[in-house]
Amino acid sequence: MRKLLSSYEGIVGSAVLGQLRQLGEKLAGASIVHVNSTREGGGVAEILDWMVPLMNDAGLSASWEVIHGEPRFFEITKAFHNGLQGHTVPLTMKDWKIYEDVNEKNFERLRPALEEANFVVIHDPQPAGLLKLCDRRKGKWIWRAHIDISRPFRPVWKGLRPFVEKYDASIFSMAEFAQLLPHPQFLVPPSIDPLSEKNRELEPSEIEAVRTEFGLDPSRPLIVQVSRFDRFKDPVGVIAAYRLVRKVAPVQLVLAGGGATDDPEGKAVLEDVQEAAGNDPDIHVLLLPSGAHRTINALQRLADVIVQKSTREGFGLTVTEGMWKGKPVVGGDTGGIRLQVVNHHTGFLVNTPEGAAHRIRYFLHNRNRIDEMGSIAREVVRENFLLTRHLRDYLTLMLVMAKDPRERLLKV
Repeated sequence: MRKLLSSYEGIVGSAVLGQLRQLGEKLAGASIVHVNSTREGGGVAEILDWMVPLMNDAGLSASWEVIHGEPRFFEITKAFHNGLQGHTVPLTMKDWKIYEDVNEKNFERLRPALEEANFVVIHDPQPAGLLKLCDRRKGKWIWRAHIDISRPFRPVWKGLRPFVEKYDASIFSMAEFAQLLPHPQFLVPPSIDPLSEKNRELEPSEIEAVRTEFGLDPSRPLIVQVSRFDRFKDPVGVIAAYRLVRKVAPVQLVLAGGGATDDPEGKAVLEDVQEAAGNDPDIHVLLLPSGAHRTINALQRLADVIVQKSTREGFGLTVTEGMWKGKPVVGGDTGGIRLQVVNHHTGFLVNTPEGAAHRIRYFLHNRNRIDEMGSIAREVVRENFLLTRHLRDYLTLMLVMAKDPRERLLKV
């Protein structure tokens, strides 16, 4: 179904949509190509799924391309991801050669679109090598980093920086993530689509059907974390926190998530989580298919407490999703979670399983605070983390980067 800006008027108001239409008129006909490494799984794909149609509805000519590669390529770029988030990772000259070769093969396929576009937005490290190959480009190229690279493993950043520094601009989610680069840097936090299957209102019967499907006891509190099975999401730490809470309250835990085609570590992390869960019937480890958005929606609405105990986090859309559903979040005190979880107002920031357990127990013993803080959390999302703000930031950024803002960008 085509996504239209007018669908969001009841949520954000006509003035917000009017502003977007005005920005779109100034960019009418400009072409923009987004490139990432997966069509499904993870926050980047979710964002592009709504952003490209809405850019088109605003008057631009927007498209979305995905690079392809063999499993070894994605193992290497996963090592990039881990290294940029601070882990020590071994990378060889051969690994960097494979990275460049895969980017070159993809460039040959994508060349016509990339050379002619007024704007190209390259998402994360996987396709960052494409710019080096495009010596006939006509438009502006922007590198969009979605991950926390505030304290990278230096050899990885040293290897990636020569590819990134040649971009016309870069985008980060927070000022703390920005790096020393010879071009303008912009701060654009991610956002959610409130009308997506994952965030729209659900009938009570559908929510209860999900409770029944997974054997969740309606008489006992439910803790939920939704995320990819990734070590930085610390699902094993969540299990440790659950066990501490369980000593004083009869709770249940759901760890729900899926994989992404560009994340080869997911299977190993899932196995670690299943081993940590053991035979506890009240720990529900759910590997969901990529299209299980309504199931995730229902699980978040069933939750008494939503947790996102990441140890590093570029942003954390699952935090935003939980807050939009009127739930306070117990989140890791890191990265983009700090943008969303205002300590003691929209949830609590924690650093350890013990800290997470303490805050979960607080909510279970002070049930009125769940509703009070959840109400504040929903309004924080409405004001800051919905797709209309995100789209406005992108349109404004493109206008700023135009060679001559007085001319239509189609002529750039």
